[in-house]
Amino acid sequence: MKDLRMGITEIIGIKADDIPASIKYRIIESIKEAGYERQLIEYNSYGDTVIAYLLIPEVLNNNPAILINHQHNSERHLGKSEVCGLAGNPLQAFGPQLARKGFVVLAPDSICFEDRRKNVQGIVPLPGDEDFFQHLNEMCYLILKGDNLMKKVLLDAMNGVTLLSELTFTDNKKIGTLGHSYGGNTVLFLSELDDRICFSCASGSACTYENRILNDVGIELASVIPCFNKSYDIFDLVCCIAPRPLLIVSADEDKYSRDADFIVEQARPSYAKYGADNKLCHKRYKGGHALTKERFNYIVDWIYTNTKQRTL
Repeated sequence: MKDLRMGITEIIGIKADDIPASIKYRIIESIKEAGYERQLIEYNSYGDTVIAYLLIPEVLNNNPAILINHQHNSERHLGKSEVCGLAGNPLQAFGPQLARKGFVVLAPDSICFEDRRKNVQGIVPLPGDEDFFQHLNEMCYLILKGDNLMKKVLLDAMNGVTLLSELTFTDNKKIGTLGHSYGGNTVLFLSELDDRICFSCASGSACTYENRILNDVGIELASVIPCFNKSYDIFDLVCCIAPRPLLIVSADEDKYSRDADFIVEQARPSYAKYGADNKLCHKRYKGGHALTKERFNYIVDWIYTNTKQRTL
């Protein structure tokens, strides 16, 4: 398993000394909400300014913490604001729900989303395909330099984990990550690479590269990692997450989680090796890609159960 993880890390291009030992952030504004405080913050990530929301519960005492990675949905004008219930789909608003349950929540904008778009900030979309082409250019420029967009996304996310781990009121043994669709892809790669992640939930994202290519399914720009599929696939990521708790949420008509059953089956022996078979959970629903209220509630309850009521 160590060799598998090292191989994946090497092909993405991340090295151990890439991660700063400390992340300092600046509070831009702070707003009191029912059950938590919402801080708009900024911090540096390899020369880029990351804008994020930090949700802080009313009661603080070794709280669990979670990094929430927003979805894509071809809406690059939405990122952290959708996760925090300020815009977009209410069924993406995991932040307030978890903050009210005692979780410290970090919800950053991913590169090329919301306030990290180069041409405009905020939640107003640019006309035509301007947002798309900015995102495409980011991927192309990195590949031309011998890099890749996934590396950038993951380094930013790992800096988010560092920020959460440094807060005096969080429990470093209860730091997790959550995401749907594009956010779920980030969860699977991040959890494989970063041992500080203690629990994970990836929704609408468990589909192998092989299945996508076979069925002509689009691949999100950050998942275009040169040569990755020559040696690895998504089930290898899940194998490397063992024995940490992982919830995979899929649906039978969702092309982006079409072969989730196969991925879980391939990874099950890795969990069994640690005697942790019950920590690899797969919840499959009828329906399509979009989250439903039923799925939303299940994810929140699973995360709560795997932090408040169990020893990770």
